[in-house]
Amino acid sequence: MHVNAEDFFFSGFNKPGNTNNRLGSNVTTVNVNQIAGLNTLGISLARIDYAPFGVNPPHTHPRATEILTVIEGTLHVGFITSNPQNRLIFKVLNAGDVFVFPQGLIHFQFNRGHKKAVAMARLGSQNPGRIEAKDLFGSNPKIDASVLAKAFQVDKKLPFNRPWLSAFETNLGIEF
Repeated sequence: MHVNAEDFFFSGFNKPGNTNNRLGSNVTTVNVNQIAGLNTLGISLARIDYAPFGVNPPHTHPRATEILTVIEGTLHVGFITSNPQNRLIFKVLNAGDVFVFPQGLIHFQFNRGHKKAVAMARLGSQNPGRIEAKDLFGSNPKIDASVLAKAFQVDKKLPFNRPWLSAFETNLGIEF
């Protein structure tokens, strides 16, 4: 196999990602899939663009710690400690601030401002992985609806509007 400079190069990190979506955010990843030369080096990068009030939803990286630097704007960031405490550790970050998300812990970022925000993340794995709560509803094969209903303690007879259950209904073919 012939190794060359292209195996260690990525272009485009300076270009904003499209935040015109339901979350108002876009993550541009640079890992071993984009730069073959990262293989076995234990590092990767991400650029996260946020529209005003955009969110990078709660997620976890099962194989990496993440260190985030705010480049532009203001972000409300946090993570949840493991049980039994399940404490929310959070901070409001401005341009130049840095925050660490320990490996495997659920974390998020939210643009609190009326202007766009940009952050850069470094992750301690060439393939950090990403798991979001919504992945529970889109697994292949699907998780049995009764398991998820019991885990989230939901019942068909709940008297209030539950728009957050639309993923439940759509992906699992059940009605609430």
